[in-house]
Amino acid sequence: MPDVGDLVTARLDVSPADETTAAVLVVTLPDGSTVSPVTTSADSGAVWTAPVAYTMAGVWRLSWTVSGTGASVEHELVSVAPAPGVVSNRSYATTTDLANYLRAAPPVDAAHLLEGASRMLDALVLKHCRYDVDDDGMPSDTEVAAAIGRAVCAQVAWWDDLGDSRGAAGAGWGSVGIGSVNLGGKSADASDGSDSAARQVAPQVWDELRAPHLHDRLYVGAVSVPW
Repeated sequence: MPDVGDLVTARLDVSPADETTAAVLVVTLPDGSTVSPVTTSADSGAVWTAPVAYTMAGVWRLSWTVSGTGASVEHELVSVAPAPGVVSNRSYATTTDLANYLRAAPPVDAAHLLEGASRMLDALVLKHCRYDVDDDGMPSDTEVAAAIGRAVCAQVAWWDDLGDSRGAAGAGWGSVGIGSVNLGGKSADASDGSDSAARQVAPQVWDELRAPHLHDRLYVGAVSVPW
């Protein structure tokens, strides 16, 4: 599977083919726009090639139209992945932060995991907290920012321990209480993954956010999360 930024050579084999054979390539990008790369053949029309630069993630369609001998229309769908390590959404921690937290090399999808943990804590924890933010909604106090970053890393570390970051393995937990936080589990046959341990806030998250030196800068309110 190609990544964004890859430059590849698209190829079409035509049979039968002769000097009358000609091939045109139209590339449809994921956003619906089209480009027509220059096509060439070095063997009297039997093999045609064209350069294609994948500039965005998504599904691309390569459509070849052959005229003359061997006339035909051929379509190919190509799935293009985002460039590795690209962070497209807000994240409270970097992969370096995670490496330092784990005291080990982070997983190759660390940026994606940190994004997911940041979204999860935004939805379940941080919206109940009070702290100063900048114009982008990020914590403006450096120690608060560091604590929230460690909390996000703690959530990723929890997922690593569980071997599950998406809640695919429903555990059928019952009610769990951590301080003022109450987590109630669904039945073991729940199919949406919400009863998985991976969808629980990691206990270490609360330790990071409730560190004594943050009491006058970061208020963690009572949180009730019904599952």
